[in-house]
Amino acid sequence: MNVAVIGAGSWGTALAQVAALNGYDVVLWARRPEVASYVNLEHRNPDYLKDARLDSRVRATSSIAEAIEGALAVVSVTPSKYVRSTADLLAPVVSHDLPIVVCSKGVELGTGLVPSQVFEEVLGNPARLAALSGPNHAEEIVKGVAAGTVVASESKETAEFFQKLLASETFRVYTSDDVMGVELCAAFKNVIAIAVGVAYGLGYGDNTAAMLMTRGQAEMSRLVAAAGGNPMTCMGLAGTGDLIATCMSRHSRNRTFGEALAGGETVEQYEARMHMVVEGAQACRTLEALSERYQVELPITDVVRSMVWEHVDPREVASLLASRSLKPEFY
Repeated sequence: MNVAVIGAGSWGTALAQVAALNGYDVVLWARRPEVASYVNLEHRNPDYLKDARLDSRVRATSSIAEAIEGALAVVSVTPSKYVRSTADLLAPVVSHDLPIVVCSKGVELGTGLVPSQVFEEVLGNPARLAALSGPNHAEEIVKGVAAGTVVASESKETAEFFQKLLASETFRVYTSDDVMGVELCAAFKNVIAIAVGVAYGLGYGDNTAAMLMTRGQAEMSRLVAAAGGNPMTCMGLAGTGDLIATCMSRHSRNRTFGEALAGGETVEQYEARMHMVVEGAQACRTLEALSERYQVELPITDVVRSMVWEHVDPREVASLLASRSLKPEFY
């Protein structure tokens, strides 16, 4: 029996290592056959976390059927824009009750569905689905640096199953029944990290970053509550924890993209240079559907979207935010 990890990016590679060090045989699915071959020969990922030597229990394949064969669980780790195509890929090969934890962070463009909702729509049986999110930079997780995360499911048994599968002395896994809250936090914090990066790129300081993070969390909690989630989730690892890590860490692609954006670089240029998807750039667009659906004001998200996709000058955006009318802190 093995654990199938779908997606050989940095986070997929790190989670494959976590499961392997917990004693499971892991099959890592890579889209490109040459990546799978390299992992099997060199025990390293040629594209991500190159310095990390993978445990001998990790092997790779470019065949989705081979990855799933004999699996006791699936860990799906792909960029949010590929969530539906990943679910479609899994549909012919997964059983109706195979546990699946979705580790993508975002909201689907057009539908406003979070990743687990997309999986439910394609694969059915939401009780076997879970979502995982937290302050988890792959660069540290793969090295065994202490961290915590949250796994959420409507089924207590499913959440506890993945807690047992992934938890270790250095990777603390907490459970939650607030799937919507955890997944919206996961999408939202990337948007706020871009705003923080822009602020630093324009020469603002830590006070500005703290204000953006705190007001961003207020936006996050308003949307989570309106969508039926628990606002307290925003105070936990999936909310505050991930927000701090993503906004302040040198590993954060969203924070560093924000700095590049302030310097005039586009999202296309940044992604081509870094060979990574900027999830916050997608989320600031996709969250618009939820903002309209629930009639929740998201000012920081709106201005990030204007900078990324409408190419509004970041200095104009800073003036726009500063000129907003003053309100009570909690409303």
